[in-house]
Amino acid sequence: MKYTKEEISARIGELTDPSRNGRSLAELGAIKHIGFDEDKQGVVLLIEVGKKDNETTAPITRQIAKIIKIDMGYPSLVVEFEQARPKALTKTVKIIGIASGKGGVGKSTVTANLAYALTSLGKKVGIIDADIYGANMPKIMECVDENLMPAPNEKLYPLEIDKIEMVSTEYFVEKDHALMWRGPLLSKVLKLFFEDTLWNPELDYLLIDLPPGTGDVMMDIKNFVPDCKMVLVTTPHPDASHVAIKAGFAAISLKEDLLGVLENMSYFETEGKQYNIFGEGGGKLVAEKLGVPLIGRIPIGQPAGKKHSVFGETEPIGLIYLGIAKKIMDLYEDN
Repeated sequence: MKYTKEEISARIGELTDPSRNGRSLAELGAIKHIGFDEDKQGVVLLIEVGKKDNETTAPITRQIAKIIKIDMGYPSLVVEFEQARPKALTKTVKIIGIASGKGGVGKSTVTANLAYALTSLGKKVGIIDADIYGANMPKIMECVDENLMPAPNEKLYPLEIDKIEMVSTEYFVEKDHALMWRGPLLSKVLKLFFEDTLWNPELDYLLIDLPPGTGDVMMDIKNFVPDCKMVLVTTPHPDASHVAIKAGFAAISLKEDLLGVLENMSYFETEGKQYNIFGEGGGKLVAEKLGVPLIGRIPIGQPAGKKHSVFGETEPIGLIYLGIAKKIMDLYEDN
């Protein structure tokens, strides 16, 4: 070992990250690991960058190689990069995207009920309603007439409903009108939600209600929170499960970590009998095709409480959501 970790850190720390305003790696605390490969007599590094793209990592890699291999004389070098989270989100918050292959499978309702279930389990939860063209969370949580409040320095405060923090694109459009944004404008609203919203620093979970399918938003999410994990919602119907499989493989191709599948509208139960209104087996088929667990099956039902789409924790379907929330917590820790 020719140099100490401290000496290597001091030299590398002088380098700058072009994706974070040219600030030094030392200033950013970006050197996450320094190790030694005794067999190859080399150095192993883990560096955090603002953007994990070639434009950022290539020049840093070249400069590190000069320091380690030429100046310090190590024959071997391995540099790995990880993307930093937005400042508004702490390192500890667990981020889960709720996705679906098609609309109409109850994805937003599932997202809201999972948020309530996690809250009932003592977790602090936030929701980003990123379903750009069909934002529905304000209606589900019955806060349509509220407004997002501006914060200093062009930041934004999330709404808080029943101890759940929430932002939605619904608040950026005229009532009963559609949001007709593409490309750069979509990235701007996602930046607002991820980087410029003043989330509670003690959040345990941040749920992202994604648009159906695999469009710009799902691809952009990876740029903001590359460690986001996914849960895929489908129904038992063959059409829904067929499209869900495609969406699942698309997520995997984007290197998304897929936790599992939820089957919504699984059956209707009355007088002790179950009726498979939308068929059966779709969720199981999707899970098997994608090689992930079927986390749970959610029946059709009507909440008894004041919110028309949210089940109380003592209701039968509310208890199912509590069980699903616990499974998702376990799966997140295991992945």
